[in-house]
Amino acid sequence: MGGMTTAAVLDRIASVTLSSVTLPLPTSISDAKVLTGRQRPMTEVAFLFAEITTEEGLAGVGFSYSKRAGGPAQFAHAREVAPDLIGEDPSDIGRLWTKLVWAGASVGRSGAATQALAAIDVALWDLKAKRAGLPLAKLLGAHRDSVRCYNTSGGFLHETVEQVKDNATATLAAGIGGIKIKVGQPDWREDLRRVAAVREHLGDAVPLMVDANQQWDRPTAMRMGKALEEFDLVWIEEPLDAYDAEGHAEIARALTTAVATGEMLTSVGEHYELIRHRAADILQPDAPRIGGITQFLKLATLAEHANLGLAPHYAMEIHVHLAAAYPAEPWVEHFDWLYPLFNERLETSGGRMHLSGRPGLGITLSEQARAWTVEKVTVDKPA
Repeated sequence: MGGMTTAAVLDRIASVTLSSVTLPLPTSISDAKVLTGRQRPMTEVAFLFAEITTEEGLAGVGFSYSKRAGGPAQFAHAREVAPDLIGEDPSDIGRLWTKLVWAGASVGRSGAATQALAAIDVALWDLKAKRAGLPLAKLLGAHRDSVRCYNTSGGFLHETVEQVKDNATATLAAGIGGIKIKVGQPDWREDLRRVAAVREHLGDAVPLMVDANQQWDRPTAMRMGKALEEFDLVWIEEPLDAYDAEGHAEIARALTTAVATGEMLTSVGEHYELIRHRAADILQPDAPRIGGITQFLKLATLAEHANLGLAPHYAMEIHVHLAAAYPAEPWVEHFDWLYPLFNERLETSGGRMHLSGRPGLGITLSEQARAWTVEKVTVDKPA
């Protein structure tokens, strides 16, 4: 009888390597939060990478990230809880997530603490799919082999409208299907001018989205939402503060254009408030921000039950798999910022992002990512 408790163990975690990597951006990035004085321009992104190896010689890689502040906190928290993984069966991902979140329960189940766990969780899912010899989307159960994609990185407010138009032309030529541009400037009339110019440039057939980055109050959001109806937008993103579920619900009820939000929320529970209030037509969860793939899958089930659209934020290397496994046709956000970190590229054509046949996430860390590492630790025995 004693041997029955370990009979189902397939493998054990032998080591966890955590790396803090700082990615410098080619140009300083500004959205509405910068123009309204709430944030400084963004010049770099901090990444937390987790590389997990097992006694059987398998390996998985995952990552989380932080823009502006928070990267060192994620690394520090992951380093504290990582020893609890050693000797565990890496296939028991849900149980391990719960074990780690309770190891750090005094700092909560959202924010930097669970974002630290996200890198580990993603690595465990990468490893599990590799064990099966499948792309992650196929392990989860894909509904499609490609996903509609749109580009954001060419539509920021530090660029002139002429540059945004040129960026959009190049984006479409690269096989990406939609264009998102930033709004939310102090002068809302300038926002309307930019949207009108880009819509005229693209024509009526190209999907166009706008993103206010939480910079409108309720009256402005309502006014702008109604003024933007004529441009046939796919969605208006983050018209209000991310935690104003009631306000978002008012806007969503009043507009024909879909309302999208959720990228800044850091737990399934916070997203549930959006669902409960019917505050969005399209949810935009970010797997690294809400605690990883384990949590994302829970949220996806809730979103499907509520008949909501899905458009995961950022981290397309992870989200192309999760979006492919969502029943309703989703969108994935294309960002080329992360290109230097990985040896592989995702293919885009015909307005869609395609799954590769590579197992797991299908990514490996580049030598450049190694060179940008500012702190690294390997845990290979229990504390």
